[in-house]
Amino acid sequence: MTISQLAKTIPPSPTLKLNETARILKELGEPVIHLGIGEPKSKTPIDAIISASAKLTTADIKYTPSDGIPSLKKAIIRYTEENYGKVVGPENVIVSNGAKQSLSVLLQTIISPQEEVIILSPHWVSYPEMVKICYGFPVIVTPEDGRFHPRMEDIDRAVTSYTRAIIVNSPNNPSGVMFSRDFIGEIVEYCEKKDIYLIMDDIYHKLIFDGKSIISCYDFTKKQTEKSKLVVINGVSKLFAMTGFRIGWAIAEKKIVEAMTNIQSATTACPSVLLQAAATGALGGLQSGIESLRLTLENNRNVMITELRTIDGVTVTKPDGTFYCFPDFRAYNKSSTELSEFLLEKVRVVAVPGVEFGMEGYLRLSFGGTVKEICDGIERIKWALDPNSPNEIYIGDRKLIRDWI
Repeated sequence: MTISQLAKTIPPSPTLKLNETARILKELGEPVIHLGIGEPKSKTPIDAIISASAKLTTADIKYTPSDGIPSLKKAIIRYTEENYGKVVGPENVIVSNGAKQSLSVLLQTIISPQEEVIILSPHWVSYPEMVKICYGFPVIVTPEDGRFHPRMEDIDRAVTSYTRAIIVNSPNNPSGVMFSRDFIGEIVEYCEKKDIYLIMDDIYHKLIFDGKSIISCYDFTKKQTEKSKLVVINGVSKLFAMTGFRIGWAIAEKKIVEAMTNIQSATTACPSVLLQAAATGALGGLQSGIESLRLTLENNRNVMITELRTIDGVTVTKPDGTFYCFPDFRAYNKSSTELSEFLLEKVRVVAVPGVEFGMEGYLRLSFGGTVKEICDGIERIKWALDPNSPNEIYIGDRKLIRDWI
């Protein structure tokens, strides 16, 4: 069998691989705790279900415009005005099969072979591979001060004549850190001055804690939409816990949306009309579920941070948002892959290796589950790693004796 050189360079998704391993273990009756999960456990909003059901009962499930149905585009326009203070038109909106496809199609639209995309570390695992699929070159920028917050001086040093775009994800997956208003203002001004695309991955933008407010990148742009290289990516997956519905969107200038639509129509044709109807219902329905989810996640965040800080040698930055934290486990193992495999094997806890996010020795842990899962999961991790822990632990009805410390 022969596969392309491109296909050979794209590794399997580490999170999906872990999910599959955890699923198999659970089916075998193993007491797995999944702290690597990338979705909240809350249910789909009833308005989304009603809207999708109403469309389904018509039995008229056909193709839609490649860039999205008018009712959903109107809902996205309203959402953008209410949450960003920005008025855009339907020609500035494209709906895709998830925010991931929106970003992927955008990169295919703006990146030519060997052009560079600046990716701020720690970063979502898929960014570098999505750039490579476009035959572009991902340039990973890690703050020299060791923090999770990017610095303009580090970014400026990485920018070259080949730089085509910078991706900003705030609050950030995996660290949960929300970038400052000053930084967002600086990066918008910098990209406009350099004529570089600024891609704002805002998929978690309302899941923020401690009374922090949403920062709209549009507050800082000096250009009208049709002359701007500012692109905002968002979707219903995280805020509405609709990960399986696969509906996302991009807001960009008209010519970019037109080109994205051409690419999307040649690949997936259009998103499902049923799922677009569900997203329309979610955006136009009661929004109280978002605040309920946010409050739950903030409480879960506090529990996880408290538990992690009981493990000697582990340091963790308190997340400002999302449902992830990114603790440093280098005191126990500098290889995050080895550590992740060890925890799954010994205590049946799923954690995603930090190396996949651009920072070795860290683990991404999700607090999107229940408080019990968080407490039990961290207890198992502590027992497996901390030599000061008791030598025995019960996992389910099974007693384990530690023989590796």
